[in-house]
Amino acid sequence: AQAFSFSPPALPGSTGGPPVQLVITTTRDFEQLSNVLADVEKAANESGLFIFTNSDLRFETPQIEIAINHDKANSLGITMADIGNSLSTLLGGNYVNLFDLYGRSYRVIPQVPREYRVDPDWLMRYQIRTRSGDLVPLSNVATITQSVQPNALTNFQQLNSATLSAVPFPGRTVGEAVAFFKDYAATKFPEGFSYDWQGESRQYVQEGNSLVYTFIFALVVIYLVLAAQYESFRDPLIILIALPTSIFGALLPLNLGLASVNIYTQIGLVTLIGLIAKHGILMVDFANKRQEEGASRVEAIEEAAATRLRPILMTTAATVVAMVPLLIAGGAGAAARFNIGIVIAAGMTIGTLFTLFVTPAMYTYLARDHQKARAKLEAEMAKAGAQTSDKSGKSSATELDSDGVRDAKGATAQGLQTAAE
Repeated sequence: AQAFSFSPPALPGSTGGPPVQLVITTTRDFEQLSNVLADVEKAANESGLFIFTNSDLRFETPQIEIAINHDKANSLGITMADIGNSLSTLLGGNYVNLFDLYGRSYRVIPQVPREYRVDPDWLMRYQIRTRSGDLVPLSNVATITQSVQPNALTNFQQLNSATLSAVPFPGRTVGEAVAFFKDYAATKFPEGFSYDWQGESRQYVQEGNSLVYTFIFALVVIYLVLAAQYESFRDPLIILIALPTSIFGALLPLNLGLASVNIYTQIGLVTLIGLIAKHGILMVDFANKRQEEGASRVEAIEEAAATRLRPILMTTAATVVAMVPLLIAGGAGAAARFNIGIVIAAGMTIGTLFTLFVTPAMYTYLARDHQKARAKLEAEMAKAGAQTSDKSGKSSATELDSDGVRDAKGATAQGLQTAAE
């Protein structure tokens, strides 16, 4: 007997069983499938990746096939129904009636004793009644063939299949196990054999790549929202510049085998974008306001880092402490809570450590110089004011000239009128 333990699937409702389940499919018979499965299981045990392997295809069920000689049976007047009914009665164990004895009902079971049923040689000694009423041993009209057959014959997508289940060693991930089986199948599988996945490994193969697209989509949305808020494409970049370090910290426990890539770890990674972005927002927003008040970029970010240090550390501490119940939880769903808790706690801790250094450094290189922008704006406003003053002066001079011409014309007309008189 073999016994082993493993964590249940992180996603409720998914197929149970060990985390790695390789399904080998083929159109060939189960004997050839068993040989290929044995080679795969041997390679898996020798790889050092798995603490336990097991398969559902095992030839360990004894089977007896009875071949009837129809000519002999017909000559003795024995039909197939006679043979079938006799064997069913002697071996079947079905009761045919009830009888009462001392106030109790008992079943009547016409079956040979157990010692005459466990030995295949006794099968040939069973008596079959002929048409004439005589009893002849079964060996006169039949022969038996003993063989060992699989305990179960399974199909996957209408193909003969066998499933190899495996549990990776602590520190080994489902991704490493999947990569090992993929390489083995690509190089050593015979023609006519293919493979698929079940359980957690199937979820990993089908949804593992979706994490990248989900993460990119969330990152783009947050970047665009910050760009609209700050009216700048550089400030959101500074805010999110420490995000890769946070993701590195979150993936570290996954690489150590403490958790696997599943829906809960994906939620934790997406959540980290907002949590780490909050640290950058606190520093960048404060530094921008200090620049508008006249401070330089270096002075502004130094003051912002010092002033916002306590809120950042308290936010990180509160978040990490909030994950502790998830990390130490027990009972149903504990694995799911642990996965999301370990990702957020590790990513938040390492991401905050790097944010305190990376964000100020990137701000000094990438942030807008609000002093220069302010000086440029003031210069443009002064230039615009000067141009407005010049236009106003020219307009006044033109009005004065017009008034003088009108006065001269009036005086001339008045003189001519006086001379005429």
